[in-house]
Amino acid sequence: MSMNRVLLILGKDLRLGPRSPMVLYGLLVPFVLTALIQVVFGSLFDPQPRLGVVDRGASEITAALAGTGGIELSRLDDQEELRSRLASHDLDAGLVLSADFDDRVRAGARPPLELFVGGQARAADRIILTVTTLDLIRRVEGSQPPVDVIITGFGSTALPIAARLTPLLVMYALMIVGVYLPALSLAEEQAKGTLLALSVTPARLGEVVAAKGIAGFVLGAVMALVTLWLNGARQVEALSLTVVLLLAAALCAQIGLIYGTVSKDPTALYALIKGTGFLLMGPTVFYLFPNWPQWIPKLLPTYWIINPIFEVTLNGARLGEVWGQLAAAAGIIAVLWVPIAALTRRLGTRLAAG
Repeated sequence: MSMNRVLLILGKDLRLGPRSPMVLYGLLVPFVLTALIQVVFGSLFDPQPRLGVVDRGASEITAALAGTGGIELSRLDDQEELRSRLASHDLDAGLVLSADFDDRVRAGARPPLELFVGGQARAADRIILTVTTLDLIRRVEGSQPPVDVIITGFGSTALPIAARLTPLLVMYALMIVGVYLPALSLAEEQAKGTLLALSVTPARLGEVVAAKGIAGFVLGAVMALVTLWLNGARQVEALSLTVVLLLAAALCAQIGLIYGTVSKDPTALYALIKGTGFLLMGPTVFYLFPNWPQWIPKLLPTYWIINPIFEVTLNGARLGEVWGQLAAAAGIIAVLWVPIAALTRRLGTRLAAG
């Protein structure tokens, strides 16, 4: 096998690829799906409690809230704007402070506290905003709060639905770009007779297949990384993320080569993907329903790349924590070269027979 010829074929595919509607579709999918998920389910990570303040004076409470971590503060001009923002669910709660609020608190006058709560505000956000506000009022009064509130979580932290969809988005990007594009390229070239024409050139069929696989591998890894970046998974240990994505892209590219060498034309490829797609994407469903038996997805090969992606990007796992799963993925990748080589030889025999 000549790497020069492989790189020449790869360069040709990368130059001509953007002309294909399917390539453009694969490159746009992460952006479209991410926008859809964020609009429907909210941001990737739990949003901070959102508090709006109408401060008719220069209250110390507003200044203290601005310096409080974990709260998204919005300063508003009047109470009507506050009510409008609450009605449209842009805020979780609203606080109205009169011009002499601080002076009356210090004088012991016990002024009324105008605290509005949005109808869709989560219970946890209501508690956080209420306790924080009362704590700051006591500090303005000059006394210490009677208790120190410590919020302690029990059990595993519940991830929002958008976070649990992240493995699905990443895997979908890998499937479209890493699996489908190299498979479709091989199927189309078989149908058009391009692969048969290569038999009279110095290029070998194995070199063509290798070039398709490298294209799927490179584009799949890039689009998976873009999908993670779009969904906010940016504070991830670089080495762990790199290893996980490279193994995931390699496995998907191999699956694409198997599909492409088996299928005689795009129609056969579509039928094959429809019939087996659930086996590839199946593990992602179990992140949406964590109460389902978690041993079932382990029977599917793509689990061993999907779960490390989930653990590294969302749970902050390091290589030492997912090395067993990555070793299983590497073993699957090594084994898949055997059927790929056999299918490539069979494809060459089929092409030679006309």
